[in-house]
Amino acid sequence: MNFRCTRFMLVNLLVLVMVLQPAGAQSILTTLRGNITDAASMQPLEGINVTLMPGQVTGMTDQAGNFHFMHIKGTPESIVISSIGYETRTVSLADLKVPELHISLNAQNIALSTVTVSSQPGEQYRSISKADIAMRGVNNSQEVLRIIPGMVISQHQGGGKAEQILVRGFDADHGTDLREDVDGMPINMSSHAHGQGYADSHFIIPETIESVNFKKGPYTAAKGDFCTTGFVDFNTRESLPGNSIKAEGGMFNTFRFLGLFNLLREKARARQQSWYAASEYGYSDGYFDNPQHFKRFNLFTKYNGKISEHHYLTVSATTFRSKWSASGQIPDRAVSEHIIGFYGAIDPSEGGETCRTNVNVALVTSCANGDLFRNQVFYSNYHFDLHTNFTFFLVDTINGDEIGQKEARDLFGYNGSYEHTGYTGATKVTTEAGVNIRQDLIHHSGLSHTLDRLVTLQQIKLGDINVTDIASYASETFTFNERFSINAGLRFDKFFHQYDNKTVRDITLPGIGTYKESAHTISPKLNIYYHLNGKTQFYLTTGRGFHSNDARVAVVKNGSATLPAVYGVDLGTAIKPLKDVLVNACIWYIYLQQEFVYNGDGGDVGFSGRTRRVGFDLSGRYQPARSVYIDLDLNYSHGRAPGNPKGAAYIPLAPVWTSAGGVTYTRKNGFNGSLRYRMMGNRPANEDYSLKAVGYFVADAVINFTRKKYEIGFVINNILNTKWKEAQFDTTTRLKGEAQPVDEICFTPGTPLGVKLRGTFNF
Repeated sequence: MNFRCTRFMLVNLLVLVMVLQPAGAQSILTTLRGNITDAASMQPLEGINVTLMPGQVTGMTDQAGNFHFMHIKGTPESIVISSIGYETRTVSLADLKVPELHISLNAQNIALSTVTVSSQPGEQYRSISKADIAMRGVNNSQEVLRIIPGMVISQHQGGGKAEQILVRGFDADHGTDLREDVDGMPINMSSHAHGQGYADSHFIIPETIESVNFKKGPYTAAKGDFCTTGFVDFNTRESLPGNSIKAEGGMFNTFRFLGLFNLLREKARARQQSWYAASEYGYSDGYFDNPQHFKRFNLFTKYNGKISEHHYLTVSATTFRSKWSASGQIPDRAVSEHIIGFYGAIDPSEGGETCRTNVNVALVTSCANGDLFRNQVFYSNYHFDLHTNFTFFLVDTINGDEIGQKEARDLFGYNGSYEHTGYTGATKVTTEAGVNIRQDLIHHSGLSHTLDRLVTLQQIKLGDINVTDIASYASETFTFNERFSINAGLRFDKFFHQYDNKTVRDITLPGIGTYKESAHTISPKLNIYYHLNGKTQFYLTTGRGFHSNDARVAVVKNGSATLPAVYGVDLGTAIKPLKDVLVNACIWYIYLQQEFVYNGDGGDVGFSGRTRRVGFDLSGRYQPARSVYIDLDLNYSHGRAPGNPKGAAYIPLAPVWTSAGGVTYTRKNGFNGSLRYRMMGNRPANEDYSLKAVGYFVADAVINFTRKKYEIGFVINNILNTKWKEAQFDTTTRLKGEAQPVDEICFTPGTPLGVKLRGTFNF
């Protein structure tokens, strides 16, 4: 690798000699490279737009903050450097003696008038994502996911479990159909005790998030498993602007403390070195009749630094622990018959405990010719223990139906990638290739019938699981005349499943022993982009994706349909029709192949047929004045199960109409705030729509007073005090003493009116 970098440095020195003409002759610039950093932190800036003028030749900085232009035609006069959240700079090339620039950018307040539609293929969401993070901010861990347009989340146990995710007509459960990563490390858990793809992102401290990148649909070759509806990449800060301490407290005996601290002195920043730590502790009894005693502790630290001319090293570590009691889901009849209140519980002994420790190391190598190598290794140690009771006394009329789900896990992984940009004639060609390796070693994964979370009445499933995913991918992007781009990608995934069954009670397997199976899948992608100008881009994205199934399914079904295919297409546009208006709109289609599904709550294998969904997404951002920012997301999906009889082809819990939006107000004197809403329309709870999951409309408010050294404010959740059902399911239950079970809606109530005060001190 060092030899390659050295070779390219020699090539560029040769180019330098060739482009510098003898004294008195006009120099002709044929190659130009540079590096862009943040003026305050001196950290490299990724995703900065660089435009060569005249001619509107565009580029974007890589992870090392580098940009590179080759085979420049004509005589460029300047470059324009722009990005959301930073000053726009124009740098003259008239007196440039060497084809290399080092530029620092100062941060500045965002205005939509300065935002341009990205000319880079595949970046149609970047402008909206960056604007939202800067304008709206992230107020709590749940807002981390709500920042994604069109995504609805529901919490089953008041913050203890991972959120239920609903997006693009999918009830993605806790992450089955949405891929989540943080700093390149996977969040989704394969063959999890509670459900496939379980993605608990609560170990991310919201205040450490720098940006959220997302793309909808299975159209990116670098993303594989769980990328049915798309993916979300959380990127933590490379450095802190300063130290801060934050305290929050409010109704329902809720409080939280947070600290953010730089661990290196200012001299280290000049050497592009950064190291900081962040920690939070929170507690809440919750709004339920039975106190939750919810506790969460997070500790995160990250080092980022330039360790040599071409190498950037990032090392981060986190440890997280959470423990809670829960009221669980309750049936409609229990409330209507006044057996319990709206916030009551049938089985108040539910709850759980979980912890996760991560180590993440990434080395980015930037060669002189602009090639980029990234090598990353990560490790997670994870424990999970959850107790729930969905059916109450349906099966065991004496002790109840409480179940325990438990596992311990070691997760190992490696991501390696290579990027190169070159030219074939006038055509710009960007190559990306990579390898992903992931192994999940899951110990004592169990499902048991329990009593009061302490007594095991029956061990239903128990075993060790080994899942290995080895993948490679390649992607080529051809850009013609800086406007028209075609991206073609191909991905190959090979899965190895092993399950060591340790109980004779497992009805899905012949007996105790080791069961193995393997499967593979190929995922092609084809995406087309047309960048009309700095205000308009059109795109057509297509591709095949998949999500894996639980290893306990794979070994039973001998690999059949355990990697179900998903086919999707998006046709859309990113456009700025007015100076202060930004719009992203698309129509989309998703077809999901039939699959086998492991039911983590019952320990059995179910069958899910084909599904087909079509819909549209509309996101608008408007800034009528410097101090006002308005955002609106409106989403519709129509989903059916083809082949089912008419009237019985609805997809249970598939969202139909969803919307979110708000107004953010910021004044120079320090006062700022926002008023936001989220809406979910009615949707079918079962296949024939005989049961309805009732929709809701909830509004929240935030008011702050901000100064350089401090900030004080408060948050009002559910300002209309709406009684709403956050999570809803069609469930057959039996209450104690009932002769016959009842099939109806069971739900978890959403938060009532609640007020929380908070203060931050910066130093």
